[in-house]
Amino acid sequence: MRGIAESPAVNGNGAHPAPSDLEFDLGTVARTPGEEFAAAVGVARDRADTDEREDLVVSFGTHLPASFPLFASRPRYPVRHLLKTAPVAGDPAPYVYEPPRGAVSESGVSYAATPEAAFAPRLEEARLTDLTVSVPLPEGILDKPALLAPYVDYRVLVRLSVAENEALLHGTGDGAITGLLRLPDTRHRETDLALEEAVTQTAAEVEETGGSCDGIVAHPAVYWEMVRTGMLARLAVAGITVSRTRMIPKDTLLMGDFRAAFTLLLPGVSSITLRRGAGSDGADLVEASSRVGLAVHLPQHLITLSWGGRRG
Repeated sequence: MRGIAESPAVNGNGAHPAPSDLEFDLGTVARTPGEEFAAAVGVARDRADTDEREDLVVSFGTHLPASFPLFASRPRYPVRHLLKTAPVAGDPAPYVYEPPRGAVSESGVSYAATPEAAFAPRLEEARLTDLTVSVPLPEGILDKPALLAPYVDYRVLVRLSVAENEALLHGTGDGAITGLLRLPDTRHRETDLALEEAVTQTAAEVEETGGSCDGIVAHPAVYWEMVRTGMLARLAVAGITVSRTRMIPKDTLLMGDFRAAFTLLLPGVSSITLRRGAGSDGADLVEASSRVGLAVHLPQHLITLSWGGRRG
């Protein structure tokens, strides 16, 4: 993994670069973001002309929330996992939007009688935005790269994934992402049915717009109830992936054809920054940031389900 140090670093030959040459390669062996950051901190510390109190920015051409190491070894899926992704270069990024014409009605048995026959495609543009979290650094950890690297990988990146879940569900403060729970043209249902019956009924309704119900976002309390009853395994057989997050209320499920309806736009712009003395108590902070956008193609493929019935 290649990093871009925006404060002084050394190049792969151990020589000090000119001020305009700020790119460095820390080796051919793949490193985690935390290992890259720890190495850059060490390089900056060893430079005689570096101010020990200046900020340090290490940039990455990857999507940092996806780099949380434990995603590779356990099936806890963030909201991002339900979406298809695409690289983008420009901001804003163009995409095709197909809103319904009027209220979505039940499909007939001919193409002309399906809701999608009346969809009205047009070009739209998605703005990109930076998702950012700041985490305090334990005193003395900058001198211990073997501790600093896993702290960034396991404790900082997981927080960035939580911030991403929040942004995708509830939107961002700058309005670049509206949030899946707040999108216009999505459908909303309330029910008193028991959980499994409510889910199967809603999954069938998702498909009235021509998609396939391929995902559910649920609170952990609901997810583990699905595990207890065997419902999760049955959903997997049907091709439905369940993402669990505390960023959704316990009495709400988000269901839909996520891969057809949305694209997570990834420009490959991320960074991990050492903020010297930026904490409220004067402590150093580590800040992780990743740029994203959301293309909304078919919001009518999504149903927000609120229920007051039994979970079992």
